[in-house]
Amino acid sequence: MKHLFFVSVAIGVFSGTSISVKAQTSVNSLRMTTDISEKRTSGINQIRSNKLGSVYTVGLDLLADIECCTPMQFKYAQMMNVEVESVANLSLYYFIESWWGTRYMYGGTSRNGIDCSALAGNLLGQVFGIKTPRTARDMYAAAQKLDRSELKEGDLVFFNTRGGVSHVGVYLSNGYFTHASTQNGVTINNLSENYYDKRFIGGGRLIINCNE
Repeated sequence: MKHLFFVSVAIGVFSGTSISVKAQTSVNSLRMTTDISEKRTSGINQIRSNKLGSVYTVGLDLLADIECCTPMQFKYAQMMNVEVESVANLSLYYFIESWWGTRYMYGGTSRNGIDCSALAGNLLGQVFGIKTPRTARDMYAAAQKLDRSELKEGDLVFFNTRGGVSHVGVYLSNGYFTHASTQNGVTINNLSENYYDKRFIGGGRLIINCNE
């Protein structure tokens, strides 16, 4: 009987220990999960702001955002060296994508050929609801003048390529603008490129509403 008693006590002790260990393990796991979650949440802003050259440090919490982006957004984010999340105006980039590579034609207004002012006018009308004068020179005359540092998405950028205001594009971000190039058709370039930097006149902002 004594032996049975000691065996029973031993079983009870070890069983209790096992239960205690399992319970403690569950608690520790819960704490660990909570800690990881808290660290991920508190580190979002730091992760988003980390940038080294063109390489971005992406946290686990950003992966869900990135997975929601389209291949087109990745394409233009890489092209302009910006974060994918900043390529948010989808109608703007769908417009550019649909016209991409269309050849330049002086006076042209269709996909068979288009000039710089027609492209800029179509873009501002369809994407931003702003109607524009037909020529780059008239656009410049009607626009509120801007310095390079003041440019925002949808503003116009003007150039002197053959005397006076002779070329126009639409600003995107990070120095990049879209336009109908005589060499490459509808494309994207940067204001810092030598050719455009030397010929840049200034920026302009039109606020003419299509409903007027």
